[in-house]
Amino acid sequence: MGIGHGTGDNRAIEAARAAIDSPLLELSIDGAKGILFNITGGPDLGMYEIDEAAKAITEAADADANIIFGAIIDEAMQGEVKITVIATGFESEQARFANKKSFAAPETPVSDIPHSQILRRPERFISPPPPIQEEKPDEEDSEEIEVPAFIRRKLK
Repeated sequence: MGIGHGTGDNRAIEAARAAIDSPLLELSIDGAKGILFNITGGPDLGMYEIDEAAKAITEAADADANIIFGAIIDEAMQGEVKITVIATGFESEQARFANKKSFAAPETPVSDIPHSQILRRPERFISPPPPIQEEKPDEEDSEEIEVPAFIRRKLK
């Protein structure tokens, strides 16, 4: 899923490209077999702009992709366009991360970290807790327990 926003002369194309390249997308929509997208704009949104956005999105999809779109006119979005894209139907799991740009090598390679450091427990957990001292019940308390509470209250 990707969301893009655009204003100005090329607002529809800007919004479409922003939606396609959105960081919300887990992977690139290149080769997607199914795409659902929605264009929301003000009353000044024309069919030409909708067509431009649709072309930008369909170029990234598979040639045989099933593409469904919707358009909404929102009075509050005068001069603006928002496009939401949902893509599905990718060919393989390898495509999931093919164009992902957020992967980076760890600063310290895992193999360079000594095993003793990985498995070491924090010092606050190393010392065992102090033993719990048991209290011995008084004989008086044990006698009181044998008599139900409602009777003890009447006796006092």
